[in-house]
Amino acid sequence: MKNKPLHELSETELTELMENAQKALQERQVSKRKEVLSEIKVLAASIGVTLDISDTLSGKTPSRKGAKIPVKYRNPHNKSETWTGRGVKPRWLRNLIEQGRRIEDFAV
Repeated sequence: MKNKPLHELSETELTELMENAQKALQERQVSKRKEVLSEIKVLAASIGVTLDISDTLSGKTPSRKGAKIPVKYRNPHNKSETWTGRGVKPRWLRNLIEQGRRIEDFAV
């Protein structure tokens, strides 16, 4: 695979090549980021400044997946039916609004 032109590679070989290139790029970016942050700290120390740099991108991205969103609206007729205010309005809320009620009436 090393010396083959790209158009001669199979789909599997191309996929593997892309994954390896992406991994190499990410590693290089993380390494460069660490170098720059280290240089910043050295420069700051040279003028007597102390820095606390939060490095949230050093290969690990913070994830909000699974984070609980607080409930904003609750069905008065069935307390187990709630809505966070995100996404499509639930059927129970749409029906009550169509009956002339205001969404603010269901705020928690």
